[in-house]
Amino acid sequence: MPTRAGDEAARDLLDENRDYRTAKVDAWLAHALADESGHYADPAACTAAVGLLPVPVRARAALARTGAPVDGDLEFAGHLAQADPAATTALAAWLENAAAVKGGTA
Repeated sequence: MPTRAGDEAARDLLDENRDYRTAKVDAWLAHALADESGHYADPAACTAAVGLLPVPVRARAALARTGAPVDGDLEFAGHLAQADPAATTALAAWLENAAAVKGGTA
């Protein structure tokens, strides 16, 4: 199923309600962002995702773009985000830049 505008808001609602499906939605959004599929095919939507998606989701997408295996849970990204949000943001930005240099995507 392709992503659509507003999926990020629905994800936030799940997270606010501590819904068990949030992790699956995070993985789905990270995959769509990495593939630039659905509404993330629009470069403006990818740019907007920086402000709409949590850093662990962006980091997971950036890792996927580098070709690194990201199957399974990236729970460490969530722990890093809680321990040091600035470091997690810097890591996501670095990974996004590395992916852009490697594959011409951002």
